[in-house]
Amino acid sequence: MKPGLTSVCAVLMAVAVVQLESAARQQQASSERQTPWPDAATLAERQRDAERRRLFRSDELPPMTLKADFRAVMRDRNEDSVTTFPATISFAAADGSVQSVPLRIRTRGHSRRNVRTCTFAPLRLEFEKARSKGTIFDGHGPLKLGTHCRSDQQEVILREHAIYKAFNLLTPRSFRSRVARMTYVDAASGKVVAEAAGLFIEDDDDVARRLEGRIITVQKPLFVTIEPGSLNLMMLFEYMIGNTDFSIMEQHNVRLVQTQPGRRFVVPYDFDYSGLANADYASPSKALPIASVRERLFRGPCRTAAEWQPYVDQLRAVKSKVMELFEARELSASYRRDARGYLEQFYRMLEQPPTLKRAIIDPCVKAGM
Repeated sequence: MKPGLTSVCAVLMAVAVVQLESAARQQQASSERQTPWPDAATLAERQRDAERRRLFRSDELPPMTLKADFRAVMRDRNEDSVTTFPATISFAAADGSVQSVPLRIRTRGHSRRNVRTCTFAPLRLEFEKARSKGTIFDGHGPLKLGTHCRSDQQEVILREHAIYKAFNLLTPRSFRSRVARMTYVDAASGKVVAEAAGLFIEDDDDVARRLEGRIITVQKPLFVTIEPGSLNLMMLFEYMIGNTDFSIMEQHNVRLVQTQPGRRFVVPYDFDYSGLANADYASPSKALPIASVRERLFRGPCRTAAEWQPYVDQLRAVKSKVMELFEARELSASYRRDARGYLEQFYRMLEQPPTLKRAIIDPCVKAGM
């Protein structure tokens, strides 16, 4: 392309980005005017309630039994289906007695809901608050339960939990998680279907309540509409773990939380398709220029080295605690070695400005993704 045409194209692209950003700001202003906000005392009380959820106040791995017609549940693999099935979940109470709570469950997700990917799909658990009152599930309505996908992939649950905990170290604008030792029992036959680790993931609305905000859905939000701190930290973290299975524009594996003053935070979840989790079933989108989830690809906004520095420093500050999470004895020795090497590769990059520039500054995304 001739030099003159190159400069013209650059100008046109810059104008287009400015126009998109202006439209995005107008859309944000419009959405902020739609629904009245509760008063400050109500927001504070909601925050306290969400913070106190018993399920996420411990790191112990409690045994639980989930009983349902799993033949019927696992046949429902249509990703648009919202059909629920009756179930019962049982667990030990504080006094040692066994408590049972009735609920409804269904399969969830996209790729993992496909039977060709997972023989055991992820689940959505729907509690009636009146029936779970006083138990470990007190206050919960819907909850995501990450499952083992296939019998040979049980450790992925523990790996993903460690990734959630790593992001918790960096920011409260993150989903909490807890692992349980799950036994799945078929209600019709009484037989054990599977015994594996299960990952409870905090409800979207509880995340929003902890941030004194609410979940919003926005059509094709651009980077400029997101609070820069949460966006920068998330994108650098996603690059660290080698995750490309998310989209802010499509609100895929992210949630947008908006506060009363109009600040909009992005909160990521579902990390099993990351290179750090390294699940056998995970592969990157064919639209991306990588062949394996182990290859890191930056998909974040354009920032200068100086603008990235606070987030680089933040990740450096928690390095030892992050590395410790992936040294847990519940993880296999081979995976611990693999995770250590994968993370060290990232941290070495942070110490080399030319490498950092090639990795996250040069390939940045201008408007959104």
